[in-house]
Amino acid sequence: MADRKATLQIDGQSIELPVLSPAAGKDVVDVRTLGKHGYFTFDPGFLATGSCESAITYIDGENGVLLHRGYPIGELATKADYLEVCYMLLHGEAPNEKQYTEFKDTITKHTMVHQGIHNFFNGFRRDAHPMAMLCAVTGALSSFYHDDLDIHDENQRLRSAYRLIAKIPTIAAMAYKFSIGQPFVYPRNDLGYAENFLNMMFSVPAEDYKISPAVARAMDRIFTLHADHEQNASTSTVRLAGSSGANPYACIAAGVASLWGPAHGGANEACLRMLAEIGSVENIPKYIEKAKDKNDPFRLMGFGHRVYKNTDPRATVMRESCHEVLKELNRDDPLLDVAMELERIALEDDYFIEKKLFPNVDFYSGIVLKAIGIPTNMFTVIFALSRTVGWVSHWHEMMGEANQKIGRPRQLYTGYTKREFTPIKK
Repeated sequence: MADRKATLQIDGQSIELPVLSPAAGKDVVDVRTLGKHGYFTFDPGFLATGSCESAITYIDGENGVLLHRGYPIGELATKADYLEVCYMLLHGEAPNEKQYTEFKDTITKHTMVHQGIHNFFNGFRRDAHPMAMLCAVTGALSSFYHDDLDIHDENQRLRSAYRLIAKIPTIAAMAYKFSIGQPFVYPRNDLGYAENFLNMMFSVPAEDYKISPAVARAMDRIFTLHADHEQNASTSTVRLAGSSGANPYACIAAGVASLWGPAHGGANEACLRMLAEIGSVENIPKYIEKAKDKNDPFRLMGFGHRVYKNTDPRATVMRESCHEVLKELNRDDPLLDVAMELERIALEDDYFIEKKLFPNVDFYSGIVLKAIGIPTNMFTVIFALSRTVGWVSHWHEMMGEANQKIGRPRQLYTGYTKREFTPIKK
């Protein structure tokens, strides 16, 4: 990988640094030896820093490419279901029929949580945010599996990964049910992954919940389209926590906490708040002009993407599911009318086309979740549910490395240099 060298000239020194070439993407300069020469790199936000090697996900934002294990996201979302993608992210290859059946059966039979988990929810305030509950209960799972947490044993790592993929939807639905004062609904082994989640969310003891195939398909696609997104803030958090040898449940809880930040996991929720601010179709022209005005603080949320400089490859698939769900449910909701008109304008207006401000996956997934009846405070919970497989896949990959090291970033110190301390009495 390191056939070429980059030369750094500094203070009369000539330092040679290897240039590494990836399987796809931009070459990287290996700066690991800089410390021996008395220097470190400074890169706040890690905007130009590769923190690890990974074979899981590849993103080419400039050309709108997202690959999981080499497979385009559009093909996975239309030709595979979420559990197939989960298997592939974890194991590196798409499953054959036997492997898929065994994997699906294993996940299905691990969806129940220990009865003691129910007691955790009694300690929360009734108005606790669902993400607070998800974060706390996810971390607490380690107390139920303390005898199966050898992170250096691949089989134990995989069992932990399977448990997390299986139980996070159950815990997410429990958080929702607790927040609205309804009894918890147990998972059912006769339902698929997405159907089971919807049933735990919306069924009640008094009557059965009829699961719409279109809604279940859209839910499965939302899971798939958010399954992994390379080295983002939450995935890097999971890796950094895992590098210390922390157990997988603590690492995933750390990922949940990172995702909770509005700059990361709150994009589709922000879209809904924007639609509510616009209010009605009649107000759209005014807000379009505000969005075009550089001096106006208003921004159209859900259009464009900081990673994808072209079309978000996930949005194309999600758009299809969005229209399918809206057609089937036929909801009379003014916010959905605003969303559809905004979409029409964005796809036709020269300003949006020139700036490449196309609707992204957060725009469409937010609309779908609202149409299904999921409240906005649950949007990030569903994001975390979807992303759990990505987190555990990266954690599992990292823990399998022969020379895995604890993360220890450096800093550019800007405080006082050494000075004398004066006792308080003086």
